[in-house]
Amino acid sequence: LPVAPYSRRKTIRREVGPGVWAFDQLIGIYYVHVPIRMTVVKMESGGLLVYAPVAPTKECLSLLQPLIDAHGPVKTIILPSVAVEHKVNAGPFARAFPAADFYAVDQQYSFPLPLPAVFLGLPSWTKPLPRSSEGLDATWLGGEFEHAVLTVKPGPGSYFQDVALYHRPSKTLLLCDAVLSVTEEPPPILTSDPEYVRALLFHARDDPLELVADTAANRRKGWRRIVLLFNFFIPGATQADIGLKPLLALDPTFELGWGGWQPFTWRAASEEASFARYSANGRPTLLPIIQIILNRGVADGSLRRWVSTVQRWDFERVVPAHLDAPIALGPAQFAEPFDFARDGGNEVRFCDEDVALLREAEKGPLSFSVGTTALGPLTGAECALGNSNPRIVSAPGWTPLTGGLKWTPK
Repeated sequence: LPVAPYSRRKTIRREVGPGVWAFDQLIGIYYVHVPIRMTVVKMESGGLLVYAPVAPTKECLSLLQPLIDAHGPVKTIILPSVAVEHKVNAGPFARAFPAADFYAVDQQYSFPLPLPAVFLGLPSWTKPLPRSSEGLDATWLGGEFEHAVLTVKPGPGSYFQDVALYHRPSKTLLLCDAVLSVTEEPPPILTSDPEYVRALLFHARDDPLELVADTAANRRKGWRRIVLLFNFFIPGATQADIGLKPLLALDPTFELGWGGWQPFTWRAASEEASFARYSANGRPTLLPIIQIILNRGVADGSLRRWVSTVQRWDFERVVPAHLDAPIALGPAQFAEPFDFARDGGNEVRFCDEDVALLREAEKGPLSFSVGTTALGPLTGAECALGNSNPRIVSAPGWTPLTGGLKWTPK
């Protein structure tokens, strides 16, 4: 995959619950770096369970070895997603532990041609993960776990799946992509290496060749912008220049990398307002693209049934595979990010200007891959982020496909 890190992938290990460890690595494009996370659980019956495996680098395996020495071998590995950024690591990780049971969600697919699992990099001993732990033998996964697979078919030729895996002894719920949380502080993996810090400072610039000081404020500023780009691609607080001007300003010697390429102009007040609405001080939410997918699972009741199942479990924390973890969250609050399904609309708490591009994409470029929904397009709160300025600019006389995008095309 043409995604960072390209040659060196750092891993950090953190205990995020009693007998539960997060192994964080990094993934990203154009220095839009975010955590990708594997979770390891100590089983009371002995051994370890691995959820959402990351790249089995020497460092990763060396950090895992003390847990193996203390608690026993890796017994079970679960690939909880069909997303390529997760399954590309799952096969190599499973091959590092061939004695472990390796389960994958059952709707793995490839695009544009359907390929068998062996061509997806998964080992021959891969087993389909049952859709639910209900009705399984009481000894399933040592009798310590319950799980439910969310399966949504957003359009022709594709699936979305996520596994809610509840570990009763630690009261911990593991998720892959369905829920996330973010605060203004960069996650530990992004401050663990000088190269990763450089990405934060790169996005803290206001001018292409600006060298910003490495301060806590600038790290937070860079992280804020990374989060907005990660979620919205062209956030409402920016103006994107897709013409030649940013390219003509490149300096290959620029020490923060990418030649100082800066196709975005940020508006400080708008950026802070946008991030505040998205973050809500760490309140759990969904990626907007995930909400677009999940609202295709409302009509058949699959989303509602999955949420109701998860709410029956007595968890105290959630560990997702991206952004912040752990999230202090229990069953009573778990349904909030999915309230759009209950309310019969597609409202988000974010600024409407932020979701405008995705709304237009849903009607245009994404229309071939996602079906229709009765909930309508994503809509948010109008935050006056754009000040009526053009959303995208380009070379004179050239109007790109998105050149007519308005700030609030509800």
